[in-house]
Amino acid sequence: MANEQEKQAAARHSLSFVRDGDVVGLGTGSTAAIFIQMLGEKVKAGMKVRGIPTSTRSRDLAKSLGIPLITFADCEQIDVTVDGADEFNPDLDLIKGGGGALLREKVVASASREVVIVTDSSKQVPALGKFPLPVEVVPFAEALIAGRVAALGASVNLRQKEDRTPYVTDEGHHILDCNFGKIAEPAKLADQLNRMPGVVEHGLFIGMASVVLMSKGAEVVEFRLRG
Repeated sequence: MANEQEKQAAARHSLSFVRDGDVVGLGTGSTAAIFIQMLGEKVKAGMKVRGIPTSTRSRDLAKSLGIPLITFADCEQIDVTVDGADEFNPDLDLIKGGGGALLREKVVASASREVVIVTDSSKQVPALGKFPLPVEVVPFAEALIAGRVAALGASVNLRQKEDRTPYVTDEGHHILDCNFGKIAEPAKLADQLNRMPGVVEHGLFIGMASVVLMSKGAEVVEFRLRG
C-alpha cells in the first residue's frame, strides 16, 4: 500500500511538467499507467495534448480515457515523456524493460525534449544491477546472444509467460533477463550490448533522464544531474 501511495504521488507531481498543447510520450508500467489515468482526467477537463504511447497496453489505456493519439508520422518531436523505471542510480542512469516495452520506450525517450521518470523509493539504488537487465533479441539469435551475454558475466534467463512459452514483445521479439549483479560501468556494458548483432535493444538508459521524481512517503524528491 505504501508503494502504491508513492506511485500516486510521483505520477501526480509529473503532471506539472505537461503543458497545454504538448505532445506527450506515454510510458509503460504501473506508475506510468497512473500518470496516464491522471492525464486522462486533465484531458476530460479540457487540456489539449496528443500522446505517443510506448506499448499496446498504454495505447489501449489512453484510448479508453479519450487521450488523442498520434504517431511519429504525424510528429517527430515529443515535448515531454513521462515513464517509470525499474532502477535508477545517482547518475540518473536507468534500467527499464521489466514491463517488456524497452524498445519503444527508448525510441520515444530519444525523441523527447524532456524525459520525466516517476518512481517510488524502492527503485533508487547506489549501483544498477539489482534488477535483471532486459535484453531484447530477435528469436533467431536468442541462443547465440544468451551465450555471449553469459560470457560477460551474467546469469541469463529467457523471459516466459505463465504457460512457459516465450514472452513476445509488441515488435515480435524475445527478452533475455540478464542478472549481472552490480554493474560497475553501465555505459561500457551498454556499448558491448549495442555491438552484438541480434540484440535489438537493451534496458540500459544512459543519460536519457532529464529528471527523476521519486516519492518517499508523503514527499516527492526531484533528482537532476548537476552540471
